[in-house]
Amino acid sequence: DFSCVSIAFSTFNVPSVIKMCNLLKPLYHSHSTDFEVHRNWLAVTHSLPVSQWYYEATSEWTLDYPPLFAWFEYGLSHVARYFDKEMLVVQNLNYASSATVLFQRLSVIVTDVVFIYAVKECCKCLREEKGKDQLGKPSFILAALLLWNFGLLIIDRALLFSILLNLKHIYLYIAPAYGIFLLRCFCFTQNNADGSLQWKSFSLFRLVALGSIVLSTFAASFGPFIIMGQLSQVVSRLFPFKRGLCHAYWAPNIWALYNIADKALSILGIKLKLLDINKLPKASMTGGLVQEFQHSVLPSVSPLMTLIFTLLSILPVLLSMWRRPNGARGFLRSMVICALGSFMFGWHVHEKAILMAILPLSFLAVESKEDARTFLILSTTGHFSLFPLLFTAQELPIKILLMLLFTIFSFVSLKKLFSKHGQLVNSLEAAYLLGLVPLELICEFIYPLTSWQHKLPFIPLLLTSVYCALGVLYSFIRLYLSVLTAADSRSKAKAQ
Repeated sequence: DFSCVSIAFSTFNVPSVIKMCNLLKPLYHSHSTDFEVHRNWLAVTHSLPVSQWYYEATSEWTLDYPPLFAWFEYGLSHVARYFDKEMLVVQNLNYASSATVLFQRLSVIVTDVVFIYAVKECCKCLREEKGKDQLGKPSFILAALLLWNFGLLIIDRALLFSILLNLKHIYLYIAPAYGIFLLRCFCFTQNNADGSLQWKSFSLFRLVALGSIVLSTFAASFGPFIIMGQLSQVVSRLFPFKRGLCHAYWAPNIWALYNIADKALSILGIKLKLLDINKLPKASMTGGLVQEFQHSVLPSVSPLMTLIFTLLSILPVLLSMWRRPNGARGFLRSMVICALGSFMFGWHVHEKAILMAILPLSFLAVESKEDARTFLILSTTGHFSLFPLLFTAQELPIKILLMLLFTIFSFVSLKKLFSKHGQLVNSLEAAYLLGLVPLELICEFIYPLTSWQHKLPFIPLLLTSVYCALGVLYSFIRLYLSVLTAADSRSKAKAQ
């Protein structure tokens, strides 16, 4: 309920204090590349006609979000001009006046209100036990896990999801889960007694209504660019396949493990004189650049291959949901797995995309011990993998403190919530998570003092990515097993 959200908001109000302090210190201009990205998009949408939005390339941070987000930036730009008109000049690259910094920070804080309202509504869905103190209520824990999610702090229905997808196309990760669930639970009006599909209940009217909502949203978003004959240009911006398999900093997924395996095999092959170093492709994969590259030993990966692997990774859970949706919680579990499957096998995945799995998993974590166990492993590992995004010296104590606060709260609150069910993580899992401590010491304090720092500056990022990829992969497997185990249990119950 709203009281839990309010208490969580006020109890853990450190991030808001930090944001407000920053507002009062306009000369403090520390910010990520996203700052310039959005300044440029404000300038592009404000200063240029619509026909040039997806062609403008003065800045390296070209507009590469769907049209609805471009219109959102256009709307913000009309507010931004009252702060500083110079930020809206396309040629003013890396412009960061005090007024510009103030506007960008205010825009983030104001839009956070929408997220707070969403958390309030989500907490209404939880089952509460009467008599529990506030700290032991699932709604309070969920509100804290969502409102003070570490990853959000350091980064900035069919119609609603269609709008969301047209604002940010990364939500394609979970589109299969939404599509199957809506088709199964909206277009088919009845189930059999065992929860399986009743084909005779199919409603053509509902399918047409659903399709009309989705198509009309996309038409409103992409229609102007289709009329101008610019659809291919917009799509090329949204899906820039020439940027390569991995982001500049490898996301902790299967391709990070694949890359390091290829690198290890190439070194071994050279040592054993099985490979000619002069014939191997340059090791651009570890250069920190966003570009295409060829693997040395293992087969190189194409965008089509990543699409196939992604679809294969989520197909079983989609089939399971189609057979028996298991309500909102079954859909939520499928959505988390779709997000993780896309994260694990997708092309040019951004490390921040891990939040698309961590946030919805928070709902399941307050209702099931096994889900809480998976959440603790995934959130701790996933959040740690975001550390390289904050790389300046002054940000080091902030990110460590916020990470510790969130992680400690997560462990303590969930342990209290499931106190009757034993330990949340086993000794091996605990040892893995504790391994993040020496990893951080090596990457932040020890390695920069060595001579390798100048020769191989990408090593700390590589170590972080590969180590965290193991935890993310383990969490993905655990979630899949939970779905398959539940399906097997239902089959046995039906047989009896």
